[in-house]
Amino acid sequence: MTRESMLARTLVELADSLVDDFDVVDLLMLLADRCVEVLDVQAAGIMLATPDGQLRVMASSSETMRVLELFETQAQEGPCFDCYHTGQAVVNQDLDAVNGRWPRFAAEALGAGFHSAHALPMRLRGSVIGALNLFRDGVGQMGPADLEVAQAFADVATIAILQHRATREAQILAQQLTGALNSRVILEQAKGMVAERLDLDMERSFATLRSHARNHNLRLIDVAQSVIDGSLATSGLDASPAAKP
Repeated sequence: MTRESMLARTLVELADSLVDDFDVVDLLMLLADRCVEVLDVQAAGIMLATPDGQLRVMASSSETMRVLELFETQAQEGPCFDCYHTGQAVVNQDLDAVNGRWPRFAAEALGAGFHSAHALPMRLRGSVIGALNLFRDGVGQMGPADLEVAQAFADVATIAILQHRATREAQILAQQLTGALNSRVILEQAKGMVAERLDLDMERSFATLRSHARNHNLRLIDVAQSVIDGSLATSGLDASPAAKP
């Protein structure tokens, strides 16, 4: 397969994740593998940030790359670390000449056989969610065309991940709203049963349910459900102060 065909195929595969449910790790593994196949690099890896801003290794094109990225997170220095925290690309770094910048990481990377490093931000507008790491076993600059392609890969993956997060958050919100609405229906039903059986108005009926829940350290919705299913008799409810004769 030609480079152009592989590039087109990769962009299509990444774009497909924008409309279909997908596994984030699978997506990032695909991205790492395709970077090695399409670009002039020997290894690639992706780190994503946790909610508290800590980078975590998510995908690597090889075991050597995975170990190096783990070292980078532990040492808290290296191209990916800088790229994420600045939001700017870190490219064409000759590892033989950056010992002062990343003293521990550079030595580790050279020991793993890599001589140049590049990192591109996974960013959408002002939100940086991680970085794409690229390594070569030789020195010399990575061409502008390869850098553009690598950034395009990272951008499409970023959009997919952020959309996935937004979809999941919307689903959770919908579930919470549905749960709240269902709880309200149950509570209203229980209030009606208590009002009828204890000859109370709706306000006192609600106060009775709430008083019983508080006295017994129970959730109000659980008390209401117990009244409805008969596991808690209305005569067994603790009367609220307002409901006492």
